Amino acid sequence: MAIELKDIENIAHLARLQLNTAEKAEALGSINNILMMIDEMRALDTAGVEPLAHAFEASQRLREDVVTETDQRAALLALAPNAAEGLFLVPKVLE
Repeated sequence: MAIELKDIENIAHLARLQLNTAEKAEALGSINNILMMIDEMRALDTAGVEPLAHAFEASQRLREDVVTETDQRAALLALAPNAAEGLFLVPKVLE
């Protein structure tokens, strides 16, 4: 499957792009190269190949989930200009 210069011009028009002749030719070559690569990949026999979520079969090392910070709620609420019952009070912004 290949596209032509008129297709590039149509795409540029739809995308509201102003491309000069050199840019149109470059886009045409790039898109045709991508489409040729897709055609080559489609031609490969992939029967028996299982899909992968990632190119490498690697597992992520996980650390143990433990609490490392102390509770600073009271200290932070003391810094607030207005707080009540453990909550920050802010001015009403919507009526």
